[in-house]
Amino acid sequence: MKKHINRSNGKKLDSAGKNVKANKPLLPIQLQRLKQKMEHSGLSAAQRIEKQPAKRGAVPFYIGIDLGDKKSNYCIMDDSKEIRAEGVIATTDDEFRSFFSAIASSRIAMEVGTHSAWINALLEDLGHEVYVANPRKMESIRKSTRKNDKEDARKLARLVRADPELLYHIRHRGVEARQDLILLRARDAAVGSRTKLINCVRGLVKSIGGRVPKCSAENFHDHAEKALPESIRESLIPLVKHVGVLTAVIQKYDKAISKKASEQYPETMLLRQVKGVGPVTSLAFVLTLEKPERFRKSREVGPYLGLVPKQDDSGESSKQLRITKTGDMMVRKLLVGSAQYILGPFGVDCDLRRFGLKLAERGGKNAKKRAITAVARKLGILLHRLWVTAEEYDPLRNARLQEEDLAAVVNI
Repeated sequence: MKKHINRSNGKKLDSAGKNVKANKPLLPIQLQRLKQKMEHSGLSAAQRIEKQPAKRGAVPFYIGIDLGDKKSNYCIMDDSKEIRAEGVIATTDDEFRSFFSAIASSRIAMEVGTHSAWINALLEDLGHEVYVANPRKMESIRKSTRKNDKEDARKLARLVRADPELLYHIRHRGVEARQDLILLRARDAAVGSRTKLINCVRGLVKSIGGRVPKCSAENFHDHAEKALPESIRESLIPLVKHVGVLTAVIQKYDKAISKKASEQYPETMLLRQVKGVGPVTSLAFVLTLEKPERFRKSREVGPYLGLVPKQDDSGESSKQLRITKTGDMMVRKLLVGSAQYILGPFGVDCDLRRFGLKLAERGGKNAKKRAITAVARKLGILLHRLWVTAEEYDPLRNARLQEEDLAAVVNI
């Protein structure tokens, strides 16, 4: 039995009788009760509930929604800071559409999460002004000592009424980009599963004094099957075969990604001019950034992907901190992987390689790791620049310009 909770008077109102079937729509009853509450508060139900266009900056309601996996809390507030209604609705397309289609175009705030992308698109289609908040930057919610779904919905409503900038608004990618990213994330999950299985098999074989020979992940199932000790062969052979299955799945993903990149996203060819950047990295980069004009400068890509160090400076004190690791983790891992290739034995001579090797020569405990991170950051900047300008990539452009400047000084 579904219940609609009227938070304004603390009573629970049954939205239907006890014998209501599970598939019977309940939202019209909820909306009727919501209208009645607003009429009792001295407001016109037709003015408040019936859908009507609202100008930006002048809306009848400010609504905060705390999204949950199965149910979501909402708080409806008017311009006088008075809470007109609170309650809980199921986090489904039908209930959200039925509920919010009957409310006048309002300003709505919600936190980013699993469901925020499709709910954001749905509410905007219904004519509402939607702000998706970044909870990592909202101290009033993240560090609250009295945190619950009801209070979070209230705070979101208050913040979106006071100043939407306080929400640190996040813009979701388009539907097509999100759907295409699912292919890349599925491949990433398959690669992660294969890596864990390979490490598991190697560790278990070592525990009894054996060792699987060094080989690539693609050929692991062939080498490991021959190297398994007889005493544990029966236990580990299913895992080894599963690694082979995952390898075949990853190869299919790679073919699909390569085809999609060349047919639907030709701009990825500009990025693949850099040796070490393949179809997976280039497509993930394009789909994650989606619109290159979002960034005023290419240098803003580094902070966006979390490849810059944190800062906690005060006076003459300047701490050396780790990178922020904000943004998309998958793209960050792919850029780091490309940076490792550039600095590795198969990397070709280029400005990025020279820059990274120079950093690594400084020595120190983490010199190589810092060099890889720095090259990954510069690689992201370079890829964005190539995407915007559509220039032909010159791997030694900076070195050539320095030589020209030096020659000009000598001639003087």
